Amino acid sequence: VTGVQTCALPISFFTELSGPRAMTDLTNYRNIGIFAHVDAGKTTTTERILKLTGKIHKIGEVHDGAATTDFMEQEQERGITIQSAATTAFWRDHRLNIIDTPGHVDFTIEVYRSLKVLDGGVGVFCGSGGVEPQSETNWRYANESEVARIIFVNKLDRLGADFYRVVDQVKNVLAANPLVMTLPIGEEDDFKGVVDVLTQQAYIWDDSGDPTQFEVTDIPADLVDKAAEYRENLIEMVVEQDEDLMMAYLEEGTEPTIDELKHCVRKGTIALDFFPTFCGSAFKNKGIQLVLDAVVDYLPNPTEVDPQPEVDMEGNETGKFADVDENGPLRALAFKIMDDRFGALTFTRIYSGSLKKGDSVLNTYTGKTERIGRIVEMHADERIERDSAQAGDIIALIGMKNTQTGHTLSDPKDVATLEPMVFPDPVIYIAISPKDKGGSEKMGVALSKMIQEDPSFRVETDQESGETIMRGMGELHLDIKVDILRRTHGVEVEVGKPLVAYRESITQTIEDSYTHKKQTGGSGQFAKIDYIVEPAGTGEGYIFESKVTGGNVPREFWPAVEKGFKISLEEGPLAGYPCLDVKLTLLDGAFHAVDSSAIAYELASRAAYRQTMPKAGPQIMEPVMKVDVFTPDDHVGDVIGDLNRRRGMIQGQEGGATGTRIKAEAPLSEMFGYIGDLRTMTSGRGQFSMEFSHYNPAPRNVADEIVKEAHDRKAAAKA
Repeated sequence: VTGVQTCALPISFFTELSGPRAMTDLTNYRNIGIFAHVDAGKTTTTERILKLTGKIHKIGEVHDGAATTDFMEQEQERGITIQSAATTAFWRDHRLNIIDTPGHVDFTIEVYRSLKVLDGGVGVFCGSGGVEPQSETNWRYANESEVARIIFVNKLDRLGADFYRVVDQVKNVLAANPLVMTLPIGEEDDFKGVVDVLTQQAYIWDDSGDPTQFEVTDIPADLVDKAAEYRENLIEMVVEQDEDLMMAYLEEGTEPTIDELKHCVRKGTIALDFFPTFCGSAFKNKGIQLVLDAVVDYLPNPTEVDPQPEVDMEGNETGKFADVDENGPLRALAFKIMDDRFGALTFTRIYSGSLKKGDSVLNTYTGKTERIGRIVEMHADERIERDSAQAGDIIALIGMKNTQTGHTLSDPKDVATLEPMVFPDPVIYIAISPKDKGGSEKMGVALSKMIQEDPSFRVETDQESGETIMRGMGELHLDIKVDILRRTHGVEVEVGKPLVAYRESITQTIEDSYTHKKQTGGSGQFAKIDYIVEPAGTGEGYIFESKVTGGNVPREFWPAVEKGFKISLEEGPLAGYPCLDVKLTLLDGAFHAVDSSAIAYELASRAAYRQTMPKAGPQIMEPVMKVDVFTPDDHVGDVIGDLNRRRGMIQGQEGGATGTRIKAEAPLSEMFGYIGDLRTMTSGRGQFSMEFSHYNPAPRNVADEIVKEAHDRKAAAKA
């Protein structure tokens, strides 16, 4: 293109055909997720995609609480995404199933389970914030799920935005290989558009805010050399995907065509060799079209990703795979349950086969057959009815009674189970109780629905105090749950102060012996065990080993010894917290031909636990969090001093254009209410995120306080 050319596209380019479209060509499907650190612009990017594809006609802004995919009251008030939302749009006759995910660390479970069912992703990075902590976590999840990605560096209109710095961070922090596809024209307030490195054209938008009002023109003179340099780098990187093209380019100097280069970019993207990197400003409607084109051109369709492995009921792979084929046996994974005013929705990814209304499917986890009532395509919280769905689709099912997150729906005549999901354990908990007696039953019903929706949220009853305990991933997570109880379910509750999920462990090796004798009328109980209790390696959990030779403790009783000790580990000797990383070695023992039994050895093992654990140097273990703090430069000293007071260990700090990032580790118990203190110290400009790292021994004075509090709680419960 020479000179200036106004881009006038036909209205059909942007408008989706009315109603759901039945598509059978799987090569036209793209199942993608949009993920990033909190406030990098995921939801705004999704909103622009929906506008450009004709799915919505009026853009809603996050800061106004009007974004399409942020439809919960709690999301609209806080300006953050809390739960992943699904929608479907069309671009260049390709069907895009899009999931907008949360960025806040308390809700990473939503990102994890979304990536589990997606084929590709768009990683959004803030142009000024760069690769932020939650970006790293989400990137790690995507690596584990082997999801192909493109990168969109957003917010290049912001103060301190620097596209090239973010590209360097992607290389150095994420150890990823960015393939730069566009370059910014201008920066901060002067950001006007982008240079397409592949075609060597410039896209410049006007100031109307209309994403369709742009010109395709020559590259600005000051960027010609840089664009040529990046194009040469691009070619050198991508021709490695095709040996013939590489030989022609290196030996004869023959440059591949645009189509050949695109083919190589697609091949390398799907192989995770590199990540096409684009730039723009979602809020200012600049650069989104090229990202949409990249989704179609470079991200895989369902047939191009490795098929899901099938497993047996113990979770071991069977060697078979759920090949993506609409004519194959049904293989579908329920990855999210959402309860709304019309009933429970089961979000499902179909990997193989097809579904129709009225079909009967087998839930391989429960072993029960369920009938498909209604199939709907979701647009945020709106539903579009469908009669059927096929391999590659992400849909919601209505009327599923016993299906939970991670369950497989299978053809009853050809049964198979897909690899299940693994969810992290909660690290923080609070006690709640209804304000009036009448609310007790209502609260129970509401909590059971909330547990189904969120596998990282747990509820249990304290056996001694009778209190209802809510467990979650962080203060915000539990705060949102209490808010949902009150507003969505109409249950007013009293909330106790947050409590930490402490653990216990041991420090010494003790060799000991225990004999269990009980004689009543008739046969009695007898079991003798000689054993060693010792610390196991960090993260190894409970290990049982038997070194018994001969028949002093018959082999059939070893599992009873192992079980009795394992059950006892649920309550540690100091404060009653579960015990971590303990090894029990059974050395020898004795048995009686009549009186010995599995129950006798289990009781002996439990009593041995009570006898020996207090002698093995028990200690309290506290959860330590990875903390990542962003602060303006003039408050760095205050922030570091405050973290030190909280028993934090500073791991490092890194200067940026608009402030400093401080990486530290700190005990969870010291971090309650930290966001308020941080904002006070930094005049409201500081941000932080944290995630669980590991358990560490608590200092003696802290441990003593924890033990005292635990004993006080038990005494109060008994009283």
